[in-house]
Amino acid sequence: MNLTFYDFAKSVVYGVFKPLYRIEVIGGENFPSEGGVLLCTNHIDNFDPLVVGAMAPRPVHFMAKAELFSVPVLGKIVPHVNAFPVKRGLSDREALRKGLSILKEGKVLGLFPEGTRSKTGELGKGLAGAGFFALRTEASVVPCAIIGPYKPFRKLKVAYGKPIDMDAIRANKGSAEAASELIMDEIRKLLLENK
Repeated sequence: MNLTFYDFAKSVVYGVFKPLYRIEVIGGENFPSEGGVLLCTNHIDNFDPLVVGAMAPRPVHFMAKAELFSVPVLGKIVPHVNAFPVKRGLSDREALRKGLSILKEGKVLGLFPEGTRSKTGELGKGLAGAGFFALRTEASVVPCAIIGPYKPFRKLKVAYGKPIDMDAIRANKGSAEAASELIMDEIRKLLLENK
């Protein structure tokens, strides 16, 4: 059921959002066609997970705040669109293990490194979680920028950058924080290049 429902949901979101927000996808060739991918995106709107999931060339698994899973109706849908719960504000070992296994299985894990939506639209500080996943797996780390605003019939852009080389940080036994900082720098570059 998972795959069919995901495909159905993706086609509905794509069909509605692409024309409504005139979504332009930039750098699609930077998205690896196989192997684990850690997709790291800025967070400007509640619609971001829908847009990222619908525009990505491969199915994306997302961490979603645990509270969503207890919302009537929505709580039943969320697991069928490749989302799994994470308890915010504390180290959720189960969610970390689940994220690692998704990447090690060669799938795509979508993350919003800021951890929460930016109220100003400006890029915030990345949390260590993105760096943790980047350093603990061999997954390709792909930066992604959503360039808004979400206004009907105004162009919205989804830009993918080239996979980030984590070798230097790994070789120097760099911290998860340093890896997250590098990821945020690459997202920032995409935002500037595609304004």
